[in-house]
Amino acid sequence: MLREMVVTDLKVRYQNSVLGYIWSLLKPLFLFAILYIVFIFIIPLGKDVEHYPVYLLTGVVVWNFFTEATTMGTMSVVLRENLIRKISIPTFLIVLASQCAALINLGLNLIVIFIFSILNGIQPGVDWLLLVPLVVELFMLTFGISLFLSSFFVKYRDILYIWEIATQAGFYATPIIYPLMSVPSCLHKWFFINPMAQIIQDARYIIATKTSVNMWSTIHSAAVIIPFMMVSLVFVVGVVCFKQRSRFFAEDI
Repeated sequence: MLREMVVTDLKVRYQNSVLGYIWSLLKPLFLFAILYIVFIFIIPLGKDVEHYPVYLLTGVVVWNFFTEATTMGTMSVVLRENLIRKISIPTFLIVLASQCAALINLGLNLIVIFIFSILNGIQPGVDWLLLVPLVVELFMLTFGISLFLSSFFVKYRDILYIWEIATQAGFYATPIIYPLMSVPSCLHKWFFINPMAQIIQDARYIIATKTSVNMWSTIHSAAVIIPFMMVSLVFVVGVVCFKQRSRFFAEDI
């Protein structure tokens, strides 16, 4: 059932589209191209960053997955209301299906990043396998947020608009378009309270450049577990809220 819902999500998303699934690759590439032109030729923020194109593309792809997964996850239960009314299924599977569909797109985009990295002279290494736990951490974060938001979106449709504003603000609060090294070093540790900043910077360190500021080189104490604790907390809170509110989905939709 989960597989069928994932396949259906992907088909509906690109229904009546000429390019179909190719849009999952083109959207981040177009955004990357715009940001690259602006921040290399107009406002040269990335001129001192090694392999800045890969550095920038990695941040864009990871953030796009975050926004796509949480936005689709928020609406997933409402979009599947007919399924909830007709069939008795674990409702969390509906949210999980939206996350898996977004994860497939992330996988395709990571392949593009790998190819782009090799073309930019970056040698692939075994350390690229460290992306796996980062993707797991990212998936837990988006799944937890999606469970939490979707449980309230069923009754309060303003949730989606609030989240869109929050993600837009988060895009600029997270070092995606600007290098973290351009921020005063005394503020670096505060950026890593944001799990998305930690995930993006660690991914850049693994793929693009070892000069990328990452959590492990910034925080030399037990405080390095804070982002992971926050992800775990978000996941647990999301599960608890969803479990409590799912009993009333059929009435609230």
